[in-house]
Order: sequence, then structure tokens, then C-alpha cells
Amino acid sequence: MIREQILQTLDPQARQPWWKGAVIYQIYPRSFQDSNGDGVGDLAGVTARLEHVASLGVDGVWLSPFFRSPMCDFGYDISDYCDVDPIFGALEDFDRLVARAHRLGLKVIIDQVYCHTSDQHDWFRQSRADRTNPRADWYVWADARPDGAPPSNWQSVFGGPAWTWDARRGQYYLHNFLTSQPALNLHNPLVQDALLQTARFWLDRGVDGFRLDAINFAMHEPGLTDNPPVLTPGKRTRPFDFQHHYFNQSHADIPKFLHRIRTLLDSYGDDRFTVAEVGGELADVEMKTFTHGDRLLNSAYGFNFLYADDLSPEVIADTLRIWCGGADEGWPSWAFSNHDAPRAVSRWGRPEHGTALARLNLLLLTALRGNMFLYQGEELGLPQAEVPFERLRDPEAIANWPQTLGRDGARTPMPWTAAGPHAGFSDHEPWLPVDPAHRWLAVSEQEADPQSTLNLARRAIALRRSHPALRVGDVTDFAGAGPVVSFRRVATEQTVLCVFNLSDQPQIFTPPAGLTILAQSGVAELATGRLGPYAALIAQVPSSD
Repeated sequence: MIREQILQTLDPQARQPWWKGAVIYQIYPRSFQDSNGDGVGDLAGVTARLEHVASLGVDGVWLSPFFRSPMCDFGYDISDYCDVDPIFGALEDFDRLVARAHRLGLKVIIDQVYCHTSDQHDWFRQSRADRTNPRADWYVWADARPDGAPPSNWQSVFGGPAWTWDARRGQYYLHNFLTSQPALNLHNPLVQDALLQTARFWLDRGVDGFRLDAINFAMHEPGLTDNPPVLTPGKRTRPFDFQHHYFNQSHADIPKFLHRIRTLLDSYGDDRFTVAEVGGELADVEMKTFTHGDRLLNSAYGFNFLYADDLSPEVIADTLRIWCGGADEGWPSWAFSNHDAPRAVSRWGRPEHGTALARLNLLLLTALRGNMFLYQGEELGLPQAEVPFERLRDPEAIANWPQTLGRDGARTPMPWTAAGPHAGFSDHEPWLPVDPAHRWLAVSEQEADPQSTLNLARRAIALRRSHPALRVGDVTDFAGAGPVVSFRRVATEQTVLCVFNLSDQPQIFTPPAGLTILAQSGVAELATGRLGPYAALIAQVPSSD
């Protein structure tokens, strides 16, 4: 507390809400820790491992869905917004988790999925019964075209048309994802009211904020206009990739709903946090729209890094350029890996460079302007796990195999110990297999090694917390000469230089005089300017420079 007060006295930019520049650790409960021996992680398991999370120095945790669900999309198909699925425990387990997190100084952020439910939700069961029931228009229903075809050409993210025929109503219903995930009709204010009531349920139980899943899918264009085709060349693995998604998502009224969400959270105090997941070709515009001013969401993150095939100066430059700190501009968040994207270490480099690249990634993520989302296992440098076809569980991975890496390889169990069954995750065969390559990266193997990736993660997060320039400062002097990227983070009376060699070959850079190294990974020599493969450097710049 004393340190925080000193920082605020030294730098006005440090007088910010807790979430601005925060480090949030994402936990995928199914794969974090199994407490009851059924091979699936649960809330009690998360609670038992929170000390590890707190030891990283992060500000909070984001829990992926644990709500009651048939698990067709592993929790993102919710059948009851206000209950815990038995596979994860009970509401009392969630309450104990929140209490333990708060005692450890961790905020708790949970997923809210507002653009669809499970087809097993009571709302949908009632809605599909007929066209006159009280919830008849709680979902997106439409008549067939004269020839019986779906009402528009919209395509599902997971493949095939975004419309499914329902004989009970004699109509099609919209689903932007799985057929078992019918789209809610958020143009209906009663639907918005119902969703906000579920938000109150969790706020009353002590959560500190929400991550809004795929929120740009929350409203469609009521005229059901066909999406235009993509005419430019490019890789396309799904029918979804053949269209510009102008009409099945991204409606102009979404910010009005976000304003209602913000108003609700503000009624619980000014320390609640909202972050949106925003993907797609309009993501940069939508992220800014959804966070503009001080009456919408606090932050948003897109897929600039999550879906990038390689880490290039252009990717970093474009991302930093978009979020330069203009008037009324919102605050971004960034993630390199999560439960929906193959792990960055495997996307951006070859296996022999995995450790070096993992360490560079940690320092780069630490240095970016915005909030830092760290996915479980990223602090260990985990690569994408190998999951044989017969063990795949993700419907998208199965449908697109072997054209994509899929999501299962990023969802395998967290390796806690190198010895023992299933890397300390469970005493039972896990729902996804433990990759043998993950065992030697387990927490038990890295904990006592001061030079491990795990301990570098701790040092990097501590550095970010103690330097306002890294936490909330501006970005200046970006340079991308070949594979070497450098930029400065600047706050009042503090400037930090960040330098990264994005290649597997040694490089040379010209350091300014008087630098003081704050953190580095790999060979980074100030005297010679030599940078080893995937080397990274964060250094204090003299105040006169």
C-alpha cells in the first residue's frame, strides 16, 4: 500500500483505476486443477491453486465459463446463467473461490455470454414452442424464403449455414456458432433486462467484473440482408470466411446495450471492470466504438496477436498505431494466447526456439500499452500440445481437422508436477491428455530455478507494476528495422526503452548511452549492441535523454 501511494505521488498517470494497465490471468477451469478425481478441473481445484496465481503478481483472474451447460461448446452454451454446472461444483464452491481470491488480493472477472444460449435453456425451449408465447421473440426467428431456403446467406463460425429449421415453429432460428447455440434477440429490451438481471446475480456474489464473449455478435440487422462475398484472395477454411460479416453482427445499437451494462456495474461502485472480446474484420473499429468515452466498456481486446501467424514488426506497429491514446479513446487489452487460439510459442516459432520465444513474448506483452492477459501455462512457456485425432473434443477442431491446429491443444491440463500421474492435474485420466513435452515445463521444475520462464514472468509482472511508464505510459519512437523492434514507454519523469529481436538470428542495435537494464531475456549487450536470437531488453532511459 505504501509503495502504491509513493507511485501516485511521483506520477499522476499512476492515479488510475486498478484495471488500467492490469495483468489478468485467464483460467480455463476444465484444465486447471481437478479436485475430485473425475479428470475434469473444477472450482475447488482453482481455489486450491490460487496461491500460484497470486505468486505471479497479477491483479486478477478471468474465469472461463463454469455455468450450467450441456457442454456442446464446453460452457459457452449456457443453459442456466445463474448456476454452476455440477461438473465444476456448486455455488458454494464459487463463493469460496471469490473469498479466497479476494484474501489474496486478486480481482475475479467472469465470462458473460450474451449473444446466445444453449438450446437447452428454458428461454429457448419456451420460445420454440410456438409463435405466440411470452418468449416467442427472445431469439432470432425468421420464415423460409419462398423456395424453403434459409432467410439469408449468413454462415456460422463453426461451418455451414447460420440458420437451422425448427419444425415446431415452422421457422428458421439464427445461430452464429453451433446449431445448439441459438442467437438471442437483443433488439428486444426484455431480453436485455433478463441478461442484466443475471449480471446482478454475480455482482451480488462479489465478482469484480465481466469479460463479454463475442459481444459484436450481440445484434443482427433485422432486415436479414445477405452478406456480400469476399472477393480478395486469401486462405479460407470455412464457409464463414467467404463473406464480409456486415449484417449478421456489428449492429449500430450494440453500444446502447453496452451503456446499460456499464450503468449497472457503476451502480456497484467505480472499481468494477468490463472487457469485450471483439473479433472479425471490423474489430479495430468496434473495439474503439465499444470503449469510447467513459460511459461504455472499460476495455476490449481483439485478435491482432491471437490469430497472427507470425510475430512481425508490422503486426506490432499496426497494433500500437491503432491505439495511440487519442481524445476519448478507450483502453485496449492484449493477449497472445487463450483457450480459443493455438499457443503463441507454436504459432510464431519452431520447437527448438520455444523457450527463447516464450520469454520474449512475456517481456513484449509486459511492454505493450494496454492491459495484459496471461493465459494459464503461458508463464511456463507451454507450446501447443499434441492431441491425437481420437482424443479431440473441440467441435471446431474435429470439423476442420487437419487443416487447423484447433483449440484442444491450447486447453490441455496445466502441468503442476513433472512426476506423478497426469502432471499433478488429476489422479484420473484427464478429459484431454497431458502432452509429455509439458512435463519438463511443469511448475515443480521451474519453481526453484531463478532463471526459469516462470520466474522471469514474475519479475516482468513486478516490473510492470512498479513502473508507471510500463503500466499506463504512452508509446513513442517506434522503430522496426528488420526483425528488431524498439519503442519507448513514457510517463511523467520516466522513460523505458523496450527492444526485441523477433528472429532466430543474432542482430545488432544501437543503444542510447546511460541505459540501466531492468529486465532481459537472451543475449542483450549494451556495450556492443548485440542481440541474440529472440532476445528482449527493457531498460531505464536517463531522464536527460
